[in-house]
Amino acid sequence: MIKINLLPHREEKRKQLIKDFYSLLLLSAIIGALVVVVVGGINAREMGIQTDRVEFIKKENLKLDEKIKEVANLKQEIDALKARQQAVEDLQGDRNQPVFLLDELVKHTPEGVYLRALKQEGQRVTLNGYAQSQERVAEFIRNLSGRSEWMYKPELIDIHSTGIGQGRDAKKVSDFTINVGIKRPREKDEPASAAATSTVPVKSGTNPGR
Repeated sequence: MIKINLLPHREEKRKQLIKDFYSLLLLSAIIGALVVVVVGGINAREMGIQTDRVEFIKKENLKLDEKIKEVANLKQEIDALKARQQAVEDLQGDRNQPVFLLDELVKHTPEGVYLRALKQEGQRVTLNGYAQSQERVAEFIRNLSGRSEWMYKPELIDIHSTGIGQGRDAKKVSDFTINVGIKRPREKDEPASAAATSTVPVKSGTNPGR
């Protein structure tokens, strides 16, 4: 016997397809929401880890800054101590400078040169004196520049002809002023490149007899 289904099966099938579609859509939405939650949680965790790392780095940087300040302060204190130590050593060495100065002047003052005054200011000494001629002054400057172990860089400040004595004893001489540096004991063994030679101008007509 042949059975004929007279029910609207096409309509029922269409309803079933729509129901399946909405079910899949709901499932997709749920899965999407879970994915968003999971990814968001992972991102939040990573951000938290990065934030902790940044805070750790900031704290370590602050510690390093403090240590750098301590090192800088220690360096300043060491430099100050070295400066004070050097000052003390210079003071101790400078006590012997007059002895060295007079000894050098005795050794390197040529004949015909008479020193009448000297004045020291710091590491420079001003010498005043008379010379029989300007050539004697030039020789004196060369001695101070090239032969002295303690004196360096002499500079001729002034030289002029003048007369000394009266009557038959009167004579023309060269009145000169020289400024010269004197070394400290710690500078004595340093290279002599800092010492510079000086030249003396010789004026015509001012050369008295030797």
